[in-house]
Amino acid sequence: MVEVSELNGMKVITADAFEVGEVSGAEMSKDWKITHLHVDLSKNAANELGFKRPLLGHVTICLPVDLIKGHGDVITLTQERKALKDIPECKGRL
Repeated sequence: MVEVSELNGMKVITADAFEVGEVSGAEMSKDWKITHLHVDLSKNAANELGFKRPLLGHVTICLPVDLIKGHGDVITLTQERKALKDIPECKGRL
């Protein structure tokens, strides 16, 4: 079992070796299972995926955990970067 604190700060990489960003948190279901990871997009990823970056801060997406292929030193996704364009931005985060 993986704890969210172990994932925070880990880099997220797509199947085509594109660096998406870093994990900054997670969302859990009522039965305490992680459903989504909050991923702070890198400047390059935000631009390539079509997100408008705020003047201060960064864009954070809510990445469904079913897109994760595995994790070790980095979190590797099953999808290539183009598939991430439809992932929503996390709203209402503290």
